[in-house]
Amino acid sequence: MTDNLFLKIQKDLEDALRQKDEVKTSTLRLAIAAVNNAKIEKGRELEGQELVGIIQKEAKKRQESIAAFKSGGRHDLAEKEEKELAILKTYLPEPISDEELLKIVDSQISEVGARDIKDLGKVMSAVLSKVKGRADGGTVAAVVKSKLSS
Repeated sequence: MTDNLFLKIQKDLEDALRQKDEVKTSTLRLAIAAVNNAKIEKGRELEGQELVGIIQKEAKKRQESIAAFKSGGRHDLAEKEEKELAILKTYLPEPISDEELLKIVDSQISEVGARDIKDLGKVMSAVLSKVKGRADGGTVAAVVKSKLSS
């Protein structure tokens, strides 16, 4: 999976260069650079979830930039970041649906035997291991907290 995803990004970069798609070219170059930096930092090849995590971090940076540019009145830059975000999202796994997340949270709460908010950490680690790469930690935390406090 990792090699396939990284190879797909590299192939798409070549295609973007041929098509003279500047936004896609720069976005994919930045993503490849982030992956290569992580490889150097870790001193080894990256595993599947690590690569997805790097792409997610890059996407999150774009989301934060979009919010900052919009609040600063720079809609032109926000639009560019939105295009980059759309490109990065094509390399991420399909996000988990709300219904599926609720089912996983409910099953993990009963599996862990959680009774109240004190068991948040146990439930969070169990749920995050199931939804890794498909759901944001903040979203998962909000759902788990609401379930444990009710």
